[in-house]
Amino acid sequence: DLRATQILMQKLEAVRLCTWSQLTNFSFQEPYDPLASNNATGITFTGTFSNTPASSIPSSASYANDMRLITVTIGWTNYNGRTPVAHTRQMQTQVARYGLQNYIWGAME
Repeated sequence: DLRATQILMQKLEAVRLCTWSQLTNFSFQEPYDPLASNNATGITFTGTFSNTPASSIPSSASYANDMRLITVTIGWTNYNGRTPVAHTRQMQTQVARYGLQNYIWGAME
């Protein structure tokens, strides 16, 4: 659970550095081997990055088309003895078209 939270935070923090056009939907995998061994005994976290309209912003607001809701969802399976146990976690944030990334990169898109 802790590693899943770290991965979710990593993906959401990366959003700060993305330009507006880079915020696309995609899937990802993050392997994790807590023993740092070379055999395949670790866990693979599988996730999705989703960019949708920010539904909490009223459509009548002049800036509604300049706000997006970013959702990162991650899932993994570990084993309790011989029984697989599936887990999922999710984090969300809102992003503005003319936000922090424009000051970092100087790229107005």
